Amino acid sequence: MSVEKVTRAGGEVVWRVRWRQHGRNRARTFSTRRDARDFDAEVRRQRRAGSLPTLDAGTETFGEYVTGTWAASHAATLAAKTQLHYASLYDYHLRRYLGSIALREITPEVIGRWQADRLASGAGPIAIRHAMDLLGSILEHAFVGGHVSANPARRVKKARSPRREEVQPLSPGTIEAMRTAVDARDATLISVLAYAGLRPGEALGLRWGDVREQTLLIQRAISLGEESDTKTRQHRTVRLLAPLAADFRAWRMAVGRPDDCELVFPGKEAQPWTQAAYQSWRRRAFKRGTDAAGLAHARPYEYADVLVMPMSARKSPQFGLIAA
Repeated sequence: MSVEKVTRAGGEVVWRVRWRQHGRNRARTFSTRRDARDFDAEVRRQRRAGSLPTLDAGTETFGEYVTGTWAASHAATLAAKTQLHYASLYDYHLRRYLGSIALREITPEVIGRWQADRLASGAGPIAIRHAMDLLGSILEHAFVGGHVSANPARRVKKARSPRREEVQPLSPGTIEAMRTAVDARDATLISVLAYAGLRPGEALGLRWGDVREQTLLIQRAISLGEESDTKTRQHRTVRLLAPLAADFRAWRMAVGRPDDCELVFPGKEAQPWTQAAYQSWRRRAFKRGTDAAGLAHARPYEYADVLVMPMSARKSPQFGLIAA
């Protein structure tokens, strides 16, 4: 092992550390003599400890690690919808900015600068927080696998979340106006979303056997056109209030009294709705309802408690969706 001074073409002076490992001559160059001597001391220490191979840890780029190791060992275990979400975050926020950097060169300073640059470029703070979570998860797997000595993302403060607007439930009259503007199926679906507070995937995953006398059994959801477990992976029951029960009865009669095993809201050829079909429903049927009710914005589901109007305030099935 040795430290030598090297003058490159153009006059730049650097310091090179040489050592032998597995019968091969190795070398690494540093811009300062102090860094070179510190590395030389580290090589000697690790040789005495028998851990010299760890000097090569983290030389692969972040992109190489993600595609070659992380995707194969971890991403494959994720739900299909989560995989798509992570792929989008990686492509838009991580790959093009950090993909070419060696794992061991991704420091808290590098991550902090990346986050600041993305926010300054106009990227949404929520998306960047999600990308930070993904980056931290990837680097944690790299740390556990011995590719890096620590997870630098742990020491970086994430961007502040934007203030969430207050959730405003829609009035019964507004919901009734929405329902009268669409056909029977869509009116019933709006009832389920508003009155029972189900996620869209859960509503589309309902089978007639899940509609009980006084409750709805929530035990599955539709995601990307396939049945899956619920988002929380926990089954639950939701109280079935009388107006919604009446809507269910009317809708079941209208479609010929289907068996308990059949979907309440089937897609084409009695199959689950595809993602494209749901997005089309939002753009057309749901928007037709919001336009009829005079709403500028409204979402089928808000990740907050859905407020249901008292039964005494309802002469007909009118439900409390969330205004955006």
